[in-house]
Amino acid sequence: MKSSHWPILALLALVALFPVGISSEYYRHIFIISLMWVVIGSSWNLLAGYTGQVSFGHAIFFGTGAYTAGLCVTKLGISAWWGMLLGGPIALLVGLVIGWICFRLRGPYFALATIAIGEIFRLLATDWRSFTEGMEGILIIQTFRSKLPYYYLAFALAVICIFAIHRVMKSKWGYYFVAIREDQDVAEHIGISAFRYKSLSLMISSFFTGTAGAFYMNYMAFIDPHVVFSLHDISIMAILVAIIGGVGTLWGPPVGAFIMVWLQETFRSAFFGLLPKWVSEAHVLVFGLLVIFVIRYLANGIIGDWPKIRRLWSKDQDLSYSSSGS
Repeated sequence: MKSSHWPILALLALVALFPVGISSEYYRHIFIISLMWVVIGSSWNLLAGYTGQVSFGHAIFFGTGAYTAGLCVTKLGISAWWGMLLGGPIALLVGLVIGWICFRLRGPYFALATIAIGEIFRLLATDWRSFTEGMEGILIIQTFRSKLPYYYLAFALAVICIFAIHRVMKSKWGYYFVAIREDQDVAEHIGISAFRYKSLSLMISSFFTGTAGAFYMNYMAFIDPHVVFSLHDISIMAILVAIIGGVGTLWGPPVGAFIMVWLQETFRSAFFGLLPKWVSEAHVLVFGLLVIFVIRYLANGIIGDWPKIRRLWSKDQDLSYSSSGS
């Protein structure tokens, strides 16, 4: 085993053992949501960061997976856990159709098309009350009283997602994805079918996002269209997770997911009750300022610009040492 793998294994072991050492259900919940966003952010990063197709519509796949699990209960009379098996494939089929429609467009036109289709899905889920229950939402009974099973399921999903994307990007497909991102016309000129490989990237991305949505339904036990098809809370959040951590990097979205979820929770709870309640409404402003800071000073995200951060840290340490020595 390569020595570079040991820090990763140590980190995975630490995350796996976290709920054993921390019995607080509150902190377990925060980690569960963070791990779910690792899956969503990594999935978005595969399509946008590696393949260059910036999507504002990943709420489509998340909501599709969530409603697949919910409708298993309300329409089929079976366990919502079947949604964990069906949510991903159905979201993949939806992604295939959306790719067939939207991949004829490029750049901002593709992004705008994903926003429009996302709104169509949200309105459809809102107005088709006989099928989706509309704004009343779908409520189910949680299977487990403890958060421990949900924690390890979210952890397994995150590990599988990261490993799958790593293997894909090391394969021939990964090189084709990057070639399309860098210059689609040149890629097609040398024989790479841009439509085919963009579709493959979207199918993988939508599969994992849909599976995350099905997990969310089972874990939270309630969904409605404004929650799971939300442009701001799902699609934009997925983009922020990748941007903060580092677009086009394997470990950027996981880092961004934990930063964004913990930052959001810190402001939502007004710094865990230490500050006035009005602070809880400032998280959107803080997110905006954080994105501006990252774009201005860390354009490649925390992981992408990690060498720059290390150099700045080393420089500060050297200056500190020189001052103390003098």
